[in-house]
Amino acid sequence: MADILPKKDQNGQKERSSDEAKDEPKGLRVKPINNGTVIDHIAGGQALNVLKILGISGTTDATVSVVMNVESRKLGKKDIVKVEDRELFEEEVNRIALIAPAASINIIRDCKVIEKRTVDLPDEIVGVVRCQNPNCISNTLEPIKSRMLVKTKNPVLLRCLYCEQPLTDRIAEYLI
Repeated sequence: MADILPKKDQNGQKERSSDEAKDEPKGLRVKPINNGTVIDHIAGGQALNVLKILGISGTTDATVSVVMNVESRKLGKKDIVKVEDRELFEEEVNRIALIAPAASINIIRDCKVIEKRTVDLPDEIVGVVRCQNPNCISNTLEPIKSRMLVKTKNPVLLRCLYCEQPLTDRIAEYLI
């Protein structure tokens, strides 16, 4: 009976033979895309917030690949999002910069990177993030768009133009 069950290591995982380890592919975990956008260097655990910014949910027709918490020399852990047949608008890139200030955007056409750029926050963000202060004039029925000043870009620190309330944590929760 003991010969039939697979051997387990100290963590309870099945031990792999050297033949099995040789057969595993190295490097790529997701196949390359022909056309579309690859968002790389997203801080670990933020990929789902990037999908929210892009308006991508489980009911989308787009082919989307999400890789989360992979090792990165630059970030320690990072996420990657690939969206086939879609190139991002500047406003979408600016919104991504709010939660992933170190992200890079790669535009792919015919399986080749034709453009690569890093995200960059503008000095002021209008109508994208609501103030976390419930008493702020931008959170009332007044016809005013929220206006956030970018005080630092990495880490992201925003300050409401109207009430001067800072916003640093959980920015994704305050996206409009």
